[in-house]
Amino acid sequence: MEKDNANPTILNTSQLPTRKGKRGRKVQRDVGSRITDMMRKPQYLSDPFYDISWSDDTESDDEFTAEPIDEQEVYDLISTISDPEHPLSLGQLAVVNLPDIDITPSPSVAADPNALTRVLVKITPTITHCSLATVIGLGVRVRLEQALPPNYRIDVMIKEGSHSQDDQVNKQLADKERVAAALENDTLKGVLDKMLETCV
Repeated sequence: MEKDNANPTILNTSQLPTRKGKRGRKVQRDVGSRITDMMRKPQYLSDPFYDISWSDDTESDDEFTAEPIDEQEVYDLISTISDPEHPLSLGQLAVVNLPDIDITPSPSVAADPNALTRVLVKITPTITHCSLATVIGLGVRVRLEQALPPNYRIDVMIKEGSHSQDDQVNKQLADKERVAAALENDTLKGVLDKMLETCV
């Protein structure tokens, strides 16, 4: 099979956006301190008059704080999808980019977790005449529909001006009947399964 773009620009994995340094996540304690806590003899066994407190103020029941699904998490879900032409991920080829992901309404901890949420992902093909742009968009849609809660509505589009036929590709990606029919095609389903093998 001849490739549309035999020499795409490739990003190093260290150049991809990550969540490093983000506040709000609690680091798990190391295994040694957890084992010591488990092996320590509880005070109520050595002191018969010990008043057992049922709440422990030193540790919370939840080791992690609740966080809404944000653009970084959506990026993490789709950046590892394999390109159908190259042995690289969509993140490495810059087909998906963090600034091109939009969640409406904006994620917040106070938001209703069951409220209807729209996720818009704009993909950038490696070349303007990419024949697999629709397949890539379909792969992104399938991955997000499998991974996100049912109250999330997924829209995948070609970024304006990045493809010679972006209007036609966007119509195909927005047409629910066409998407459903494409997912019933065994050959296309095989391509999508191969693309999603690298997702964790």
